[in-house]
Amino acid sequence: MLAEIRQQIIQSNSRYKEAADVHRREQVFKVGGLVMVRLRRERFPLGSYSKLARRKLGPVPIVAKINDNAYSVGLPADCNTSSTFNVADITHYKPADGAIISISSSESSSSDAGED
Repeated sequence: MLAEIRQQIIQSNSRYKEAADVHRREQVFKVGGLVMVRLRRERFPLGSYSKLARRKLGPVPIVAKINDNAYSVGLPADCNTSSTFNVADITHYKPADGAIISISSSESSSSDAGED
């Protein structure tokens, strides 16, 4: 009887997973690519977040891939939060006019210093 119940639970869970996966989209980013990062209130220390603060930050380069669900990005020095983000908070950067964007040497040297 327990084996039968276990099998029913497994089948039920697989149906729920299939229904949830219909709306899921996989996002894979390349190291060095430019992205926009969403800054949530939870990422900041208590008292330092303002509702008038920026909601998104970018374009910032991806420094390292932790796994398919988490990436480390090169944040500016004045941003007092962790540089590791979930893919739910990262979107591809698309320039408004289609121009090629390059990162200045001052930004790349500050992100390179953190890798050592």
